[in-house]
Amino acid sequence: MTVEKTASSRKTSRRKKPVGAFVLLGALLLVLLAGITAVGYLATLSNNFDTNTKKITNAFPQESSRPAEPKPTADGKTPVNILLVGSDSRGATALEAESGSASNQRSDTMMLVHIPADRQHVYVISIMRDLWVPIPNHGSAKVNAALAFGGVPLMVQTVESLLGQRLDHVVFMDFEGFKGLTDAVGGVTIDVKAPFTAGQTSDIHFNAGPQTMNGDQALAFVRERYAFADGDYQRVRDQQAYLKALVSKIATPQTLTNPVTLANAVNGFSPYLTVDSSFTSEKVAALGLELTGIRPKDIVTFTLPTSGTGWSTDGQSIVLLNQGATSALADALAKGTMPQYVAANNLANGN
Repeated sequence: MTVEKTASSRKTSRRKKPVGAFVLLGALLLVLLAGITAVGYLATLSNNFDTNTKKITNAFPQESSRPAEPKPTADGKTPVNILLVGSDSRGATALEAESGSASNQRSDTMMLVHIPADRQHVYVISIMRDLWVPIPNHGSAKVNAALAFGGVPLMVQTVESLLGQRLDHVVFMDFEGFKGLTDAVGGVTIDVKAPFTAGQTSDIHFNAGPQTMNGDQALAFVRERYAFADGDYQRVRDQQAYLKALVSKIATPQTLTNPVTLANAVNGFSPYLTVDSSFTSEKVAALGLELTGIRPKDIVTFTLPTSGTGWSTDGQSIVLLNQGATSALADALAKGTMPQYVAANNLANGN
């Protein structure tokens, strides 16, 4: 299928789309930091995480279709790549998603969390859901269609093919867990750059300037796209602003040294998580111990650079792949040169 690149102002249908997985990095960091700072409570938190999360037993494609495992560094470490996903279907089951068969699920939010072997940074790369990419054995389509075409294994294969990175873990979350996590840490304070009303979901109005948001308000903030001229692009920027605010809140001593807050947060969001079967609390805690030096300033968030928007020949509004930028990112991920890539593309503060 070919693509028409136009400057048309045609409107797409107004469908509600949950943010789903965007909060997962904050949730993940909360579990990691809980494992570091609340050792006396780790057994209970770990048991709750493993018991409450749903498991995907068949999350990955056939080995012959995957990138090779990276070679460990001198200290035995390899990069860790986690795909964070939200689905716009509440009805399809995890079994359907992992089976590899077609379903009505589409991934609304998709991010690659890349933790380099040196564990000095965490890179969070948002992939626009309407990005037009090759789907293995299905031609070209929006990247979020991979889940519908072939379940989690095809979604993983699509992202691995796009960025040349082997994925170690896959995590889904629905938006109810998003609200619970935000409320569990006492809300988050976000600097709203321009006033708007979240008419897409709630009609909540946001004034310009710093605002402390509860779970419902934060969810409306990061879900809105129709209030903005550039739609999903601004929504992703707002999601990144929320994420930084959440991580900053989690990283405070008031949160990390409060076992009640930690327990409430882990218990609040874990029932809304679906993870690959190898992503156990033991694995999370071990990774957390390796990230003790990470601070909010060491977390770099940006969107995979694109070539703007256009239209497919069958009338779909799509985001156009920037093959040069994508290949350069894949090269930086593979060679461990992400700091240089971020600096060269001025992505330290997002895009």
